[in-house]
Amino acid sequence: MTAGRLAGVVLAGGASRRMGRDKATLTVAGQFAGLTLVEHLVSVLAGCCDPVFVVAAAGQSLPGLSVQVLRDRVPGLGPLPALGRGLRAAAQAGAHRAFVCAVDMPFLTPELIGLLAERAADPAADIVLAYAGRDHYLAGVYRTSLAETVDALVTAGERRVGALVELAEVRRVVLADTAPLTNLNSPDDVAGLL
Repeated sequence: MTAGRLAGVVLAGGASRRMGRDKATLTVAGQFAGLTLVEHLVSVLAGCCDPVFVVAAAGQSLPGLSVQVLRDRVPGLGPLPALGRGLRAAAQAGAHRAFVCAVDMPFLTPELIGLLAERAADPAADIVLAYAGRDHYLAGVYRTSLAETVDALVTAGERRVGALVELAEVRRVVLADTAPLTNLNSPDDVAGLL
């Protein structure tokens, strides 16, 4: 891996209970040119991350993607094991850091990823998170070697990404413009975009 490059991980396997349907395959009209959310996010990450991985639920149907799709090994355990799976794949691909995001962030920008990646150049930082009134765990750059810590936490019964953050050396980037962090959790959120 060359200096400054990082892998990308899109977490797409959530249950989407509030949305009532799979968010990854949701098509949003307008500026997204008919792409599904997962296709859109892969496109955004591919512009500044290499390689890019999508972590999906076992059996989850996704459109054809030009990146590697990893499957959750055990369903229903939340984002922490999926994050670990993505970090492990990124490490195996030679990346020391990976930008991790949720699939439901339609306004994510390469500029935000670049800003977080710049802060991740700090050798002491394990995690660099976007901060806008709270930590955004699924909009951050993670050291890929944290996959081992994730495995230990999951084995101990932990499911919260916050548990990993509590154990790591974290840097935060305070954002004035929170639009790139917008996520879609319900049909009302989607209607608000149109």
